[in-house]
Amino acid sequence: MAVIRRTAPEVRLLARLMRAEAEGELSQGMLMVGNVGVNRVRANCSDFKGMRTITQMINQRYCPTCRHFMFEAVEKPTFYRKARNADVRLAEKAIDGMRLWPATRSLWYMNPKYINHNVCITPYWPTRNAQYVGRFKAHCFYQPTYQHCPHFA
Repeated sequence: MAVIRRTAPEVRLLARLMRAEAEGELSQGMLMVGNVGVNRVRANCSDFKGMRTITQMINQRYCPTCRHFMFEAVEKPTFYRKARNADVRLAEKAIDGMRLWPATRSLWYMNPKYINHNVCITPYWPTRNAQYVGRFKAHCFYQPTYQHCPHFA
């Protein structure tokens, strides 16, 4: 049973995002990216208040007037590759509630090699009270603090 609403086009859209963001981290890493996406739709707090669909989550920008998307991959050509059957099955698993640590309750992730010499630290995100929870391969995962998102953290 799905933990969020979905349509077939949205499942394929999530599968494309997962592939574009974490294809090099195999199915586990791709599923964790899907976990973060699904968590953003479920959380209804922080930067994701009022977000109700996978399409809204994937197309979210840093701010209403910002040019850049929350997911960097949406701006890159790799995002526009077709989702493979295996990618769609992984997206369905994420939507159906399959969770992998450290993405279980994470709302953010980042690849630290571009910021702090490959060390996972809690980055400065002014609108987000995030805490580092763990790492899988190239991605560090962050979940909201209890004070910032009590019903989800």
